[in-house]
Amino acid sequence: MSACVNKVLIIGGGFSGMSAAIEMSKRGIQVDLVEIDKNWRTDGAGISIGGATIRALRQIGVLDEFKAQGATHAGLDVHAPDGTHLAHIPAPPVVGNEAPCEGAIMRPVLAKILAAKTREYDVNVRLGITFENINDKGDSVEVTFTDGTSGEYELVVGSDGLMSSVRTTLFPDAPKPSYIGQGVWRAILPRIPEIENIHMWMGKNVKVGVNPMSKDEMYMFITENRADNEFIEPATFKERFIALLESFPAPVVQQMKGMLHEKSMIHYRPLESMLMRAPWYSNRVVLIGDTVHATTPHLASGACIGLEDAIVLAEELDDKATLSQALSAFQTRRWERCRLVVENSGRLAEIEIEGGDKMEHAGIMRDSAIAMAQPL
Repeated sequence: MSACVNKVLIIGGGFSGMSAAIEMSKRGIQVDLVEIDKNWRTDGAGISIGGATIRALRQIGVLDEFKAQGATHAGLDVHAPDGTHLAHIPAPPVVGNEAPCEGAIMRPVLAKILAAKTREYDVNVRLGITFENINDKGDSVEVTFTDGTSGEYELVVGSDGLMSSVRTTLFPDAPKPSYIGQGVWRAILPRIPEIENIHMWMGKNVKVGVNPMSKDEMYMFITENRADNEFIEPATFKERFIALLESFPAPVVQQMKGMLHEKSMIHYRPLESMLMRAPWYSNRVVLIGDTVHATTPHLASGACIGLEDAIVLAEELDDKATLSQALSAFQTRRWERCRLVVENSGRLAEIEIEGGDKMEHAGIMRDSAIAMAQPL
């Protein structure tokens, strides 16, 4: 069976958009991808990669590149602030023993990997432009672009992220992203020998962690409770980052504190969340990724569910006789899984902010991992 559409426009060249372009192109669909950033950059430090994300990267065809340029491991060690070891949580393989259980990589590195794969499939990538108007005519969608050109498509995919212009244009009543009361700090450091997998040190209002993300580098992160989402002056980032580590006397934490310098790429991001209720599509326009289910990093699954959206959408377009059937099936397969990630991540944040039940926190982590290991 051939795909139920022949020509698709993807608006937004992030992880979800690139993955959708790759997966659709594999199935013979002609894809145009427009990205407003003329340099096609992805900012940020490291990104944690869980077992379900490993599975998605393998499906997309970039697992070997991830293994070569990132880092892989198989577990999490939890510590008290003084370094007392509390627990080791192994990461069971999701795709079998032939693939790593989990890992990490620099966000810009993963973006370059996906961009190269997108180019391999002859996707028509147009940088520095986005849409100006989307006119869904019923049997096709007419799109005008900011460079004055226009095009006719059978399907438009909105994958332009948390602050999506497609979402606000086509679904004006959709919810807006909301601040959750936490922020995350990240820094890049040289990898030290004792960091072979993820480590976390759990304080009362602050959580410190570190994850190896290549043979030579690791990224350190701090989750901090902050009641207000006020602006933080970047010139103060290093000073604030170091101050947050003062209450963690664990020797390895203090060692990492001493390694921080002006080129550690210290970065702060207030954590926001958004879940758009179904449906995520209207006639010939569908939304995927952070555009409809932006989550916090508590389950390390935000990128994962965006990659999965791309895979499932392409599968349904290839499998169903009509676009309406394909989009309905896509929604059915994706809703519960994405809802679980967003809402469970939000609950984990609430427990951390309130100093709540650690058993509930552990149970949510366990149950979420089991759910994410299930087939798409």
